Amino acid sequence: MTTYHVLSQFAQTGGLIYFMLLFAAVAIYALRPRNSAKFERAARLPLAED
Repeated sequence: MTTYHVLSQFAQTGGLIYFMLLFAAVAIYALRPRNSAKFERAARLPLAED
């Protein structure tokens, strides 16, 4: 294998792991019970009268 293929494989694997961890962190943040009140207020915001 050439250096290009090794670096390409490393970058693809590293990117996959990075985005999987990022997705997991966002999902955990969004689904935590402690944040539910904040998201309920944000969900009702477009319907609020000014």
